[in-house]
Amino acid sequence: MFSILLVDDEKWVRTTLKWSIKQLNLPFQISHECANGLEALDWIKQNEIDLIFTDISMPIMDGLAFVKELRQYNGDQDVIVISVHDEFQFVQKAIRNGVTDYLLKPIEENDLKFCLEKWINKRKGEEEKKNDAFDVNEELPSSTIEKVLQYIEKTPLAQINLKEAAEKVHMNPSYLSQLFKQQLNKKFVDYITEIRMKEAKRLLLYTSLRISEIAERVGYSDLAYFSNNFKKITGSSPSVFRKSAD
Repeated sequence: MFSILLVDDEKWVRTTLKWSIKQLNLPFQISHECANGLEALDWIKQNEIDLIFTDISMPIMDGLAFVKELRQYNGDQDVIVISVHDEFQFVQKAIRNGVTDYLLKPIEENDLKFCLEKWINKRKGEEEKKNDAFDVNEELPSSTIEKVLQYIEKTPLAQINLKEAAEKVHMNPSYLSQLFKQQLNKKFVDYITEIRMKEAKRLLLYTSLRISEIAERVGYSDLAYFSNNFKKITGSSPSVFRKSAD
């Protein structure tokens, strides 16, 4: 079974979509539901998921900001955006950020089925490529991870992402993510977050940069998400952390 995360601020939309997916009798299960992008990002950091359905218009963090932040950290989750006709220009922006597909409201059952079956076929093709990579890749895992660490060290924090790291070592992002955890005992996203927070603390203590500028410099385009992560890791908000050093 493939796992799905539903992200929409309207509970009735999530309920309807969940029911519709179940009626199709395809190999999917709804693993979790979130009401906005920020909530979804926090959940994804602690959980594995195959496919994400997200609305475009949501409070706190909308679908576009969610996809942008997601791509900066993971890169291996497929995303299908849900929108109304008037939002199609936003759908185009989402597609440029690597969204897999889109559905227009109200969602028709045939459109939903076609979209999910297309995704299954895409996933099967990726699995075949991954199996081929197992056969042809002769590098030792430690050598591969060493190359990834070199990429991380040489790349500006705002530009680091799993997809590009995987391309550097000619590997599927999902497989690299698994290998990274096996070798370093932590997820790729957690490793990068630690580096970003360490640099953020340094910038807060030793520069006069605004917090929004620091967030962008260490790889967060959404200030609220940066502040939320910073507080979770350090126990205080960026502004309180900066003041505590005075």
